[in-house]
Amino acid sequence: MRLWIPAAALALALAPLGVVRPLWVSGHSMEPAIPHDSLRWALRAWASHAPRRGEVWLVTGPEGASLKRVVGLPGERVSWSGPDLAVNGQRLAEPWVAFPEREGQGTWACGEGYLLLGDNRPISRDGRSWGPLPCGSLKGRLLGTAAGS
Repeated sequence: MRLWIPAAALALALAPLGVVRPLWVSGHSMEPAIPHDSLRWALRAWASHAPRRGEVWLVTGPEGASLKRVVGLPGERVSWSGPDLAVNGQRLAEPWVAFPEREGQGTWACGEGYLLLGDNRPISRDGRSWGPLPCGSLKGRLLGTAAGS
């Protein structure tokens, strides 16, 4: 048997991992939409469209890798007061947030970056403390999670 045949077969079998990567969810910051200890798949950033509001992305933030939802896009201003978020002065409907943070406030100018928050706000370490992240910090878009889930 020729040696290149098994090598080519292995390369072909592993090729999808260059585009899609498995993720084991560890943490509760995206519950209930994305439960702790579940397996998900992410389309690598280079193979995806630009991040859109409501999508869940794998990001590399100041505390390492995590899953967060895009709420603020480049050029936008996001304000938070109690449980409510507003983008450029318009209240943002967030059907995916089952556990809102009732206390706190802040304002972020996204500039060239993206503001990303967890769905389970009381326990999520997210853009409220980090601020907006540059596009290069968004590593992959989670598959199988619609903007409303």
